[in-house]
Amino acid sequence: MNDDAATPGAPAIDERALREAERIAEALVFASAQPVSESFIAERVALGVDINSIMQRLKADYAMRGVNLVQVDGAWAFRTAADLSFVIRRDDNEARKLSRAALEVLAIIAYHQPVTRAEIEDIRGVQTSKGTLDVLMEAGWVRFRGRRRTPGRPVTLGTTRDFLDHFGLEELRDLPGLEELKGAGLLSGRIPANFNVPSPLMSDELTEDEDPITQMDLEELGLLAPGGASDD
Repeated sequence: MNDDAATPGAPAIDERALREAERIAEALVFASAQPVSESFIAERVALGVDINSIMQRLKADYAMRGVNLVQVDGAWAFRTAADLSFVIRRDDNEARKLSRAALEVLAIIAYHQPVTRAEIEDIRGVQTSKGTLDVLMEAGWVRFRGRRRTPGRPVTLGTTRDFLDHFGLEELRDLPGLEELKGAGLLSGRIPANFNVPSPLMSDELTEDEDPITQMDLEELGLLAPGGASDD
């Protein structure tokens, strides 16, 4: 065994501790419905274990199985192997079967984030209904990021980790190119001829022209009842 699984400068970790760390990490990811962060795993294994090295070893172990260990936005999850996805049956009434308009809006948000509703409409050339954005929010693929420092302080939109997870992306740089988007029907003839796919934002941190969402903003957007109580 090499020292890959030990943090530099930390005491050597014996083989038994490494194997136990692998078992714990495997169990934590298997038991979670959401991708699990390396920091969460690190809190539950022996000190000095290089969690990323452990996860890479597990990823290799599962590479040829029906279930693969995949990385999603820096976190880890078990997912059906891509070549076996056809055997997984989906409910025909699944809410995540999106309309063409919703797919277009989702694609634009993914590539242009942080983006406002007005900017989405400028790109598409048509008005975007609130219902379309609501569907994407309910699916858990789009979120409010902040508020643009421009007149009216419009809300900025971005994608979520669930978006990456659902579409099998480790990070935003794995998004397909323009021709792939057209081939998949995610962009229609309404997209301007000079439209280019920009490099997506790689960080969740607010940009210089964004302010954070406050409790007052949440109330204004209908996400909280007045006074801070949730509508739920």
